[in-house]
Amino acid sequence: MATHTKPVLHGYFRSSCSWRVRIAFALKGIEYDQVPVNLIKDGGQQLTEEYKKLNPMQQVPAVEVDGIRLSQSLAVIQYIDETRPGPRLLPADPVKRAQVRMISDLIASGIQPLQNLYVLQKMGAEKVQWAQHFIVRGFEALEPMLKQTAGKYCVGDEISMADVCLVPQVYNAERFKVDVDAYPTIKMLNQTLVELEAFKVTHPSRQPDTPVDLRA
Repeated sequence: MATHTKPVLHGYFRSSCSWRVRIAFALKGIEYDQVPVNLIKDGGQQLTEEYKKLNPMQQVPAVEVDGIRLSQSLAVIQYIDETRPGPRLLPADPVKRAQVRMISDLIASGIQPLQNLYVLQKMGAEKVQWAQHFIVRGFEALEPMLKQTAGKYCVGDEISMADVCLVPQVYNAERFKVDVDAYPTIKMLNQTLVELEAFKVTHPSRQPDTPVDLRA
């Protein structure tokens, strides 16, 4: 049984995986503490032996909650959805729930890992073109998928884990100069979501570890 202690999020302001968890906490009304893990400073604070105990993959986020340690953002989101009150992030309807997981997995497994910091550092001078290629490839699949499932949000008219995944990925696409206008459904959904308070307060420009020059 969950003890409902205050979670601790170890993350990085611009990490899309960390942002997903922040959004989910905000949507569920969960108070939490943040411990910044700078992915660049000191050669990458996530690579220390101390942090490796929290997340053996040496990535962010890592979450301490209810006496356990969790990594992988979708696992964290699903855990808090199942143990905390508030709006459901996975629908009760099995078809919609499958659609939410499909969209979330496409983003979290099919797009984001190919343009995260660790991969891009291996690509050297070609990192921008690499990131653009895989974001575009993913968006080409995601756009028709969302045309079939979207209402006001990614799946129907209730916010879900799919929306939690979409916004950080669009943010990354814009950072890498991908033409989001080419994907009208993705653009429309993102424009709706970024106006919601849970997405505003969790934005990378408004975090405790956001550099001064990047603050909103």
